[in-house]
Amino acid sequence: MDLDFYKKQALQKQKDHKKFLDGLKKKPPKDLDYIVRETHEEVFEEIDCLQCANCCKTTGPLYTEKDIERIARHLRMKPADFEAKFLRVDEDNDKVLQHLPCFFLQSDNTCSIYEVRPKACREYPHTDRKKIYQINNLMLKNTVICPAAFEFVERMMKNATK
Repeated sequence: MDLDFYKKQALQKQKDHKKFLDGLKKKPPKDLDYIVRETHEEVFEEIDCLQCANCCKTTGPLYTEKDIERIARHLRMKPADFEAKFLRVDEDNDKVLQHLPCFFLQSDNTCSIYEVRPKACREYPHTDRKKIYQINNLMLKNTVICPAAFEFVERMMKNATK
């Protein structure tokens, strides 16, 4: 998977994507959630996250208290020890990974804590959300990081205007 190609494309098309997503917010099609679900499924039939894992290599998820407790329990650690070993508080006062790529990313791009991964990881790249227009800024950021998010917006531009 050519990540540089996708990143360049996403940056070149950012204005078009923003205009399209803003239009969805102003006047969403009646069946938007259905179109989103269909487009999401179409994209992920073709794109395999295990070929990429760019999200795990370049961006860290936010860890909620529930995430921390669940993962710490899975690793047989105290939540405070888990936080001390893996997390830091960022400028927005969110708990995030101390280092990237993600400590739990394995050499074959699988996740060593996949069954208990953070909510943010489970939902990424957020292409199957209802009322997708509520996360326009996040979606634009994701198109630069995630080939599936880029493809999703590209296809939504066609599918939502049929």
